[in-house]
Amino acid sequence: MRNTTKHRETIDYLIKIVWQSMANRYNQLVIDHGITQSIGYLLMNIDETEGTTVSQAAQLLGLKSTSLSRTLNHLENAGLIYRESNVGDKRSVKIYLTESGIEKKQLARNVAKQFNNYLDEHISEKDKEYLSSLLKKINKLTLAYEPE
Repeated sequence: MRNTTKHRETIDYLIKIVWQSMANRYNQLVIDHGITQSIGYLLMNIDETEGTTVSQAAQLLGLKSTSLSRTLNHLENAGLIYRESNVGDKRSVKIYLTESGIEKKQLARNVAKQFNNYLDEHISEKDKEYLSSLLKKINKLTLAYEPE
């Protein structure tokens, strides 16, 4: 039997389109403050007191550490972060927020919180639970997928 699912109805396409719409909306909300959705997400995931290793930050963003270096250079040049050798492991580097980075982190957190509150107001608890469960299942299936 032939699969009649159209490209724009596939699960992966819909997830990508929804995420892209959300990221674009976040970017519209924060662009006047000199950050992007991805920078805001990175800043929100840097521990303000302990710092965060580059490898931890990359993992949180779903990137390789080497892919993150250009973004980190940009953030360092913009005065939002600074890097230091990890005291516990001289081979790794930790990222710390500057005062300006903490301000941008708070801005990103507020934008994300307001947007999530908006979604919460328009999506029932039952639908949120179902969506969360379904996305976790899709993630597990994706990680377990082995082509024939």
